[in-house]
Amino acid sequence: MDLNFNKNEDHNKLLLSELKQQLAKVKLGGGAKRIQKLHSEGKMTARERIDYLLDAKAESIEIGALTGEGMYAAHGGCPSGGVVVKIGYIKGKQCIVVANDATVKAGAWFPITAKKNLRAQEIAMENKIPIIYLVDSAGVYLPMQDEIFPDKEHFGRIFRNNAMMSSMGITQISAIMGSCVAGGAYLPIMSDEAIIVDKTASIFLAGSYLVKAAIGETIDNESLGGATTHCEISGVTDYKAKDDKDALDKIKNIVDKIGDYEKAGFNRIKSQKTTLDENEIYGILPKARTEQYDMMEIISRLVDNSEFEAYKDGYGQTIITGYARIDGWAVGIVANQRKVIKTKKGEMQFGGVIYSDSADKATRFIANCNQKKIPLVFLQDVTGFMVGSKSEQGGIIKDGAKMVNAVSNSVVPKFTVIIGNSYGAGNYAMCGKAYDPRLIVAWPSAELAVMGGTQAAKVLAQIEASSLKAKGETVDETKEAELFAKIKARYDEQVSPYYAASRLWTDAIIDPLETRKWISMGIEAANHAPIEKAFNLGVIQV
Repeated sequence: MDLNFNKNEDHNKLLLSELKQQLAKVKLGGGAKRIQKLHSEGKMTARERIDYLLDAKAESIEIGALTGEGMYAAHGGCPSGGVVVKIGYIKGKQCIVVANDATVKAGAWFPITAKKNLRAQEIAMENKIPIIYLVDSAGVYLPMQDEIFPDKEHFGRIFRNNAMMSSMGITQISAIMGSCVAGGAYLPIMSDEAIIVDKTASIFLAGSYLVKAAIGETIDNESLGGATTHCEISGVTDYKAKDDKDALDKIKNIVDKIGDYEKAGFNRIKSQKTTLDENEIYGILPKARTEQYDMMEIISRLVDNSEFEAYKDGYGQTIITGYARIDGWAVGIVANQRKVIKTKKGEMQFGGVIYSDSADKATRFIANCNQKKIPLVFLQDVTGFMVGSKSEQGGIIKDGAKMVNAVSNSVVPKFTVIIGNSYGAGNYAMCGKAYDPRLIVAWPSAELAVMGGTQAAKVLAQIEASSLKAKGETVDETKEAELFAKIKARYDEQVSPYYAASRLWTDAIIDPLETRKWISMGIEAANHAPIEKAFNLGVIQV
């Protein structure tokens, strides 16, 4: 029995249990009473609608389930950002589905709601997969209109994307299943086809109260913008549905007729399971983020047949590079090695740190994967680039810049998994959110920050202590310890994977055993979009 393995396993399974509890909580949306109210109106919830629409026995993944967690407390919160987004299959065709959650402020749009909708559209546009909108929303959340209305990445960008996707030939289908008002009315009508549910749905630029106030006309909402009005008089909508299920069945029938797509041609063979036990990941991954471990032990439990063809195995060893398959798909893996390395020159290198030789190797490998049209998978557990006079004189900035250049200009799809640390420029070089991974997920063990919590808290505590001393206050060891503890607690909250997920810095926090599914479905989505841009690194520092 390996006591350390068992301690790690207990810790990581506890983190997983906490994740499952959080997910169970957000799946209730605005709560049981509001769900019951929807049902009494003859309507399904957002999650029920998506579950009915997607093929029952097929895999699916949820984007941004934890979006909005801990945000907008003064406004009653915004579980899942008030909108549910899933990638799944309708009649065997991979699609992304976006459904307003009417149990959360009547489906009103908070700032984070707009960000999540834009992320869903970004996924559809990058991968050229059909997008389905299930609309049930009261529109912009007016108390926060200044944070959602006027800027480039705000509410209006949604409709711009509708138009762009239409010109790109990406299928968009909308079902109006409740309220659809003001500017939000453009989203379903800018889709290729729009379905409206009779009696429970309506769409108009201004509701009956605003019409009365503006022009003095007295009219009810059903006559103003109900299914009969828009299917039989205005021609705004294309199909009238008798209820939610009928509307969803119509979407299934439309999707079923969509023709095949041009493929990018990524290499795939029959999937093979790992020969090593995936469950052992929980025991291998250390409890503390500072502990060392062999990243190859993780990789061999993620890839088909536990087979990995290492590239430049003996050189630049703090980054692992090589070829493998995940669920049959050929991938190039770039991963941070977390154990201490001794080079052939006798130099000791810290695990999780990017040195000049490892950055050089990663750059070359990324270029090779682009040359061979092989998707890239980044496994992050990185504390940053090596510092100090020796590294600076050796050109670490130049070598790091080469790696960042290669990641930035890569044209093959990239997928990022944050396993442990994701600090500073290491996050960037290992394809953090700013570098357009098609999907980016974190394990419950992840930490994201500009630097580690202890180091950052020490620096900030020193600055705070100096400021207090400058004001004439006495700062003894006890006071310094109090300052450190206070700052460390605040910083630890910010490095949590939940803090990142709530703000959509990652697409999800996942069980490590779901990693293969996320990467496989991500590559399948990417295969819808042939590579159109040539790989070009531009000017490289040598």
